[in-house]
Amino acid sequence: MKYGAHCYLWSERWADDQIGLLDGARELGLESFEIGVGDDVVFAPQWTRARAEALGLELIISPGGAWPLDCDLSSDVAEERARGLAWHKRQVDLANALGAQTYAGALYGHPGVVKRRRPTQAEYEWTGEGLHALAEYAARQGVRIVLEPMSHFRTHVANTPQQIMRLIELAQHSNLFVLLDTYHLITEIRDYAEAIRAVRARLWGIHACENDRGAPGRGLIPWTSIFDALIDIDFDGYIGFEAYNSRLDDFAFTRGMFHNVCPDGDAFVRQALAFVKHGIASAERHKRAQFSE
Repeated sequence: MKYGAHCYLWSERWADDQIGLLDGARELGLESFEIGVGDDVVFAPQWTRARAEALGLELIISPGGAWPLDCDLSSDVAEERARGLAWHKRQVDLANALGAQTYAGALYGHPGVVKRRRPTQAEYEWTGEGLHALAEYAARQGVRIVLEPMSHFRTHVANTPQQIMRLIELAQHSNLFVLLDTYHLITEIRDYAEAIRAVRARLWGIHACENDRGAPGRGLIPWTSIFDALIDIDFDGYIGFEAYNSRLDDFAFTRGMFHNVCPDGDAFVRQALAFVKHGIASAERHKRAQFSE
C-alpha cells in the first residue's frame, strides 16, 4: 500500500510558502501528498516538484480551488463541455509540470451541480466522450485520470461504483481509473465490499475517512469489511486521508464540514495510519489463515 494525505488537513490553499508541509508529511511516514488545485491556487510548480522529488514523495492533484461552473464535461450545453475539457487539460498540464502522475476527482461533472433528475443516456454518452478526450490527452503526458463517485448531495452524475464503471465503459480508454471515498459512499451503498469488487479492475485508490470526515476508526464505516475486500482483490494501491482542518477559522465550514474532527492534521494522520495499517495487517493474517485451513 502507498499512504498519503491531502493538503487540506493542514492548509486552506496550497502556495509556495506551504512547501514545508511536504517535509512534515514525509516525517509522518506518508509516501504521497495530494494538492487541491484551481484557478485561485497560484504557486511555482517547479519548487513544489523539486522538494517532493528530494523527499521521495509522490504528488497527486485534484480540483479543490476555484472551478468555473461553466466548465463541466456533463453539461447539457456543448460550449460548457468544451470549456470543461479545456479547463481539465490545464490541470493535466499542471500535473505534468509538478511531476504528479495522477489527476483525481469528480472530473466527469462539477461537484455542487445536482440536477434533480436521472442522468439521461445522452448525458452519459457526451460525458464519456469528454472523459475519453481527457484521458487521451493525459496519457500523452504520463498522467492518469482517476474518477471519484460522490454523494447525491454533490452530484447527480455518478454516485455509485456501478455508475463510475458505466462512464468508464462509455469512455473506452485505458487511462481511466477509480478512487472510492468511504465518506461519500456511505449515503450511496449498503455493501462496501461489493463496491470495492465492482471496480476492482480499475481501482486505483481509497480515500479513507469516517462518515463525519473524521479519522478512520471511530465512526460508522465498516472497516473490517473494507480491509478484507481490499486484501481479497490483492489491492496494492493508494490509501489517502482527506478532511478539512477545523482550526483554520471557518475553512472547514466553508467546505461543508461542520464538525471539529480535524483540529490537528498531524494527529489526524497518526491516528489514521495506525488504524488502517493495523486493519490491513489483520486482514492479511485472516486471509493467510483461510488458505492454511
